[in-house]
Amino acid sequence: MTPAATRPRQTDTGASGALAQLLPGLERLLHYRTGWLRSDLLAGITVAAYLIPQCMAYGELAGLEPIQGLWAILPPLLLYALLGSSPQLSVGPESTTAVMTAAAVGPLAGGDAASYALLASTLALLVGLVCCLGAWLRLGFLADLLSKPILVGYMAGVAVIMITGQISRISGVPLAAESLAGQLLELVRHQGEIHPPTLLLAAGVLMFLFWVQRRFPQAPGPLLAVLLASSVVGVFHLDRAGVAVIGPIPAGLPPLAIPGGITAGNLTYLLSTAVGIALVGYSDNVLTARAFAARGGYRIDANQELLALGTVNLGSGLVQGFPVSSSGSRTAIGDSLGSRSQLFSLVAFAVVISVLLFLRPLLALFPKAALGAIVIYAALRLIEVPEFRRLRQFKRSEFHLALITLFGVLATNLLIGVGLAVALSMLDLLARLMRPHDAVLGSAPNLAGLHDVNDWKGATTVPGLVIYRYDAPLCFANAENFRRRALEAIAAEETPVEWFVLNAEAIAEIDITAADALRDFSEELQRRDITFAMARVKQDLYGLLERAGIVERLGPERFFPTLPSALAAFSARSPDRSAALANGDQSC
Repeated sequence: MTPAATRPRQTDTGASGALAQLLPGLERLLHYRTGWLRSDLLAGITVAAYLIPQCMAYGELAGLEPIQGLWAILPPLLLYALLGSSPQLSVGPESTTAVMTAAAVGPLAGGDAASYALLASTLALLVGLVCCLGAWLRLGFLADLLSKPILVGYMAGVAVIMITGQISRISGVPLAAESLAGQLLELVRHQGEIHPPTLLLAAGVLMFLFWVQRRFPQAPGPLLAVLLASSVVGVFHLDRAGVAVIGPIPAGLPPLAIPGGITAGNLTYLLSTAVGIALVGYSDNVLTARAFAARGGYRIDANQELLALGTVNLGSGLVQGFPVSSSGSRTAIGDSLGSRSQLFSLVAFAVVISVLLFLRPLLALFPKAALGAIVIYAALRLIEVPEFRRLRQFKRSEFHLALITLFGVLATNLLIGVGLAVALSMLDLLARLMRPHDAVLGSAPNLAGLHDVNDWKGATTVPGLVIYRYDAPLCFANAENFRRRALEAIAAEETPVEWFVLNAEAIAEIDITAADALRDFSEELQRRDITFAMARVKQDLYGLLERAGIVERLGPERFFPTLPSALAAFSARSPDRSAALANGDQSC
């Protein structure tokens, strides 16, 4: 992986004006560093060598002609390079959206190829509109639900899926199963059908890649591997021995056209399907982009990713393509060659155009087994075992979340696996919100200020006074928890409590349920002859308490801007306790 210091970083200081906001990719390209050129050229050529057969296969997977898979890659390569916030992400046809397209369009087309193509391109346009609407509504914040453990587990799951998808290609055995376990079991059952030249070629390419990475880390290993494998096929005529090659590539560029003639019923159905595909595509897009951003030391803009994904889908629809998203395998290949900017996508775009127009015969002898080995090599680099170890050492719940994401992606699919992990992450967050840290504050020996008495040996509270801090916003989910723990803090005092001061420095806001609970709590303290006061109340919170009637009930004089002012008020009310305060520094 390329050191983070050489990666382009997305920063506010590097972007200015409307151009940088709307076209961050173009802004980066205008400030391109010549030192990136070699890596971007190699990455672009190698990614193009891989995406040509891959996108043709995805075209078939979507139920369309293979050439439409190549057509569908052209707008994403060009448009994302201008609009995308990631300098590394490769966007275009991928397996999940291709499968979803086939499932959605197949029943409507009724076997009519022309109708099928029309529906698929219409679906791409609708996905684009949904994503653009989401960007306009600034729904990119949904990506913030995807935490580091989810990223680590997701990328490991994607890597396993990538490897699974290449088993048939490197063994030469057609496999019907989709899961890794199913494919391995099926491969064992049909081990007599394994094609030795294909397997040996793939194994040789994989070993060559690891050797080059170890001995010559800056060399373009994947590109060299493809060229050497193609040479071996040509010299020894392995294609005649049964080694699968890409073969002839159809010629021609796509015409631009706006799909039309869709019935209202079909349009409604496609729109509902488009929402699901947009959700899957965006989840895949932002997860992959963020994972590589974390590895490369830069950041992405979630809303900009929504806009970019919407735009590339609109472009795909206009060239008779189908819904697209990001490709983890192509991104990984680019990353393995040190891609620095979206220039690698523009290079890949130029290669695809050249192939469609002039260079189709040059790719005819590319062995599919070699391309499969490159994908496996790239996938293995995505499984970050040290990160799993770090999560396990840091916090077991984080480690378990990563594992749940990994196995969720493998056991179901990308969307359900991520959805399960996000749901568990939200439950964990809600549990922490409902049971936050709290503290009773007092004086600690040889320390200035007030501190959690449980954190320091010998710390004491002021007799008759409880200064209580609740480290979370007050809301319906934790209102009863606050009341119970605050009363427990009062009951734990040896001296009868006269004042209870709520230190509200961590309480940024409050909802009406918690406001009512706070009012009831103050009434309960009043019945016990305990004065209730609050300190360090933010102005926004004060306004909410004022509207809830709590300020009027307690009296403005019971709201103190600092803890020392609250201590002073308590001391003035109870002069006999002034000596008890002398040991504590009240400058906090």
